[in-house]
Amino acid sequence: MKYLIDTHILLWLMLEPQKLSNRIKNILENIDNILYVSNISLWEIAIKIKIGKLNIKMDFKNIFEVLKANDFKILNLCDEHISETLFIELHHRDPFDRMLIAQAKFENLIIITKDANFKKYDINILW
Repeated sequence: MKYLIDTHILLWLMLEPQKLSNRIKNILENIDNILYVSNISLWEIAIKIKIGKLNIKMDFKNIFEVLKANDFKILNLCDEHISETLFIELHHRDPFDRMLIAQAKFENLIIITKDANFKKYDINILW
């Protein structure tokens, strides 16, 4: 299976793994799964660090080492992802979430998230 992990799942994996359910841990550890992290999530983390909304006790550059060590693939933003946002309802206005939803729809990925707002969209989610 192919999964896109939401930003908070990435943060929990790195900083608070006890918040992840056993089901999610098993999916993240299963080598048969293809796991993606969007560069949108990385951008969101960087912005939130810069404006003081997020304080992580690790160097930002270490995130890339964690991704590599866990065999995550970076999903880069492309024109089709941006265009896909035109077809997404405005159930909520978080631009980071909306782009993750667009990427998941276009790439046919299951999003791993605990965010209840994602349930408002016609996408596959898992928690």
